[in-house]
Amino acid sequence: MNNDAVIVDVVRTPSGRGKPGGALSGIHPADLLAGVLRELVSRNDMDPSLIDDVIGGCVSQVGEQSYNVTRTALLSAGFPDTVPGTTIDRQCGSSQQAAAFAAQGIRAGSYDIVLACGVESMSRVPLGSSAGGPDRPGRLLQERYPEGLVSQGVSAELVNARWALNREELDEYAVRSHRSAAEAAMRGTFARDLVPVATAEGALVTVDETIRPGTTADSLAALKPAFRTDALAARFPDLDWHVTAGNSSPLTDGASAVLLMSAGRAESLGLTPRARFHSFAVTGSDPLLMLTGVIPVTRRILDRSGLTLEDLDVYEVNEAFASVPLAWQRELGADPARLNPHGGAIALGHALGSSGTRLLGTLVGALEASGGRYGLQVMCEGGGMANATIIERL
Repeated sequence: MNNDAVIVDVVRTPSGRGKPGGALSGIHPADLLAGVLRELVSRNDMDPSLIDDVIGGCVSQVGEQSYNVTRTALLSAGFPDTVPGTTIDRQCGSSQQAAAFAAQGIRAGSYDIVLACGVESMSRVPLGSSAGGPDRPGRLLQERYPEGLVSQGVSAELVNARWALNREELDEYAVRSHRSAAEAAMRGTFARDLVPVATAEGALVTVDETIRPGTTADSLAALKPAFRTDALAARFPDLDWHVTAGNSSPLTDGASAVLLMSAGRAESLGLTPRARFHSFAVTGSDPLLMLTGVIPVTRRILDRSGLTLEDLDVYEVNEAFASVPLAWQRELGADPARLNPHGGAIALGHALGSSGTRLLGTLVGALEASGGRYGLQVMCEGGGMANATIIERL
């Protein structure tokens, strides 16, 4: 049987603002994830008992997202209790890593059918709720980094300084993200991926709440830096402090899922794959400059794949902050027209554990819309890591 790992389908919820009153804030994260898992199986007319595993990503695994939220979600979706599930944490790349683990298991012959997925309800389980980590380091970590590590927002400022990115560039990029996402939504580009979500009040959430078509450079210029404090200004006296809420990804609620299987099993079930996995890479990087891993991991995956940047038709580089894709593009000399053509996380949201599989769906859609063959997905991750995936449209 052909063990190529293929993508049959990708679905996601609309992106909700991750704060009280957001469109999805009234929905338990396990229920958010259950909805996309159920839809993925239903619309492909597949018996869920055939699923070998469900691998999910989630960053803040505490409270409502604890106790293996992936298993809770698949049971909530009505899957047979014989279907296993596990939840992993590679920070922002958690569900991208879930998809990689799933595809690698298929290639190895250990799996036939896997759902890779992710969820994060940042309104109900706020960022940092799981505590620990660099904000509460153990003795050995303190000894290695005696001055202390910093938040991702401060890392974004350090990236700005290293690559000489100014406030105007960051804001202009954010405007482009919202404009591109709004235009793609108007064309119906996301319609195939989106799963409407019913709220407890009976409303139906059908569109991304995070896209702001009216965003302008002037409106963003009025925002104040989000991460500057007197203590940080004293520690980093040369920083100009350009990062704002407007040129960063918003706190987001959402869930997404991908149906993966071997090419042989897809053929036997009469399903038509949309893409196949080509290459994978993961790397660690300086945890102080934790957003820069996207650069070495891109070089690593290109070396492993035998492809060049010019061979790739679409680049999806997660927009945790505008600094990330701009520094990546500047360092690698990438074609800006191929970078996040349907907008990125600044507009479409960054629901942490869900972002990897959400980005994968956006990449598949962008390749289909453009007729391109190869696409690259790259994600920076907390603690100084990055994931890269190359897929081939079929």
